[in-house]
Amino acid sequence: MSCLFVEQLTVIDCAYLDAARGLVGESWIVDIELEGELDPQSMVLDFGDVKKQLKRAIDHSVDHSLLVPLRAAGLRLQRGADYIELAFSGPAAGAIQHRSPPQALSLLDTDVITAESLAIHLQPILAAAVPANVSAVRINLRNEVISGAYYHYTHGLKKHNGQCQRIAHGHRSRLEIRVDGVRNSALEAQQAARWRDIYLGTRADQVSHRDGRRRFEYTAAEGRFEIELPDVFCELLDTDTTVECIAEHLAQQVSAALPRTAVDVRAYEGVMKGAIARCRPTARD
Repeated sequence: MSCLFVEQLTVIDCAYLDAARGLVGESWIVDIELEGELDPQSMVLDFGDVKKQLKRAIDHSVDHSLLVPLRAAGLRLQRGADYIELAFSGPAAGAIQHRSPPQALSLLDTDVITAESLAIHLQPILAAAVPANVSAVRINLRNEVISGAYYHYTHGLKKHNGQCQRIAHGHRSRLEIRVDGVRNSALEAQQAARWRDIYLGTRADQVSHRDGRRRFEYTAAEGRFEIELPDVFCELLDTDTTVECIAEHLAQQVSAALPRTAVDVRAYEGVMKGAIARCRPTARD
């Protein structure tokens, strides 16, 4: 037997339901090992095929989906012909309700979502994507090591033709803020704490705000999406919630608090990608 490994094959950007934290945006780096007999090329599997076949299997299953713990005590699930509707009553702040086309959800046979329970869920999916000479697929999911501030956010992009249109997918993201060219770790930590587990909603998609709850709805290419959650978990943007708009939103907030300074925000969308926004004082300032 021989063993092949690929580190950081891909990143799973998703969201999941948690009894304590509510709706959590997450980014897991995927490492894999393949064990098996050598094929006619003297390979366990060609690296190009690993990247295509296994990454495709991940992209078409859990990536950009809402991970649902089917055995969670606070979960109620209803299935229709073209939708799944759920209510999750775990968080102390109040229930989370969600309705979407089935492909926007990943249903895991577990009571809590962790890197380990997701790896178990992925095991048969990836095993089905490799040739017969591969006898074992081992999966390791890990977070990016971040020395500074980061936050978890969830959102949906109704205008996106791909999986980002799903109303509850998310990211674990670094943040860098510079004021007059100097990185300000205190501001970064303050913002990260405020957005620890945040849902970023577009104001135009909000259909109600009452009794301490916000509801967002829209129709995208995959179908109808709805989510309702406590407003303590939410922040509204007047724009879409692309990372470009998020970076601009944060830069404007910092600039308003610190006038007559040059502000640079580097906001990440998951791992090793993101957007930069800059605010500069005007001549009048």
